[in-house]
Amino acid sequence: MYRAVTRQIEVTVEPNFLPERSSVENRQYFWSYTIVITNTGEETVQLRTRHWIITDASGRKQEVRGEGVVGEQPVLAPGERFKYTSGVPLPTASGFMSGRYQMVSEKGERFEIDVPVFSLDSPDSKRVLN
Repeated sequence: MYRAVTRQIEVTVEPNFLPERSSVENRQYFWSYTIVITNTGEETVQLRTRHWIITDASGRKQEVRGEGVVGEQPVLAPGERFKYTSGVPLPTASGFMSGRYQMVSEKGERFEIDVPVFSLDSPDSKRVLN
């Protein structure tokens, strides 16, 4: 599991390779990732936008920006959490993702929180350790 905390908002990520949606022969690899956003602070916040940078094993980057996550802009009161699962395809057997969410406080202040960088690994990816 991967974890980041920004301004008392905790984001955890659990990626999962999906062999049933992948095809090595066609160079198509697919992962799901489950994200839990927990408000450990004392102020109600709302997730407004997302910004992802998806990098495959060849170094190709794709940026994704949009409103909310999975069609929602969740409001999190103190102590509340929001959990969702999404997915990402890559043309390589490994890669990684990083991102940020834009939040807004109940006072109208906009700020960004980090999503931890997380690795996308399939059983077909070969690791080289330095």
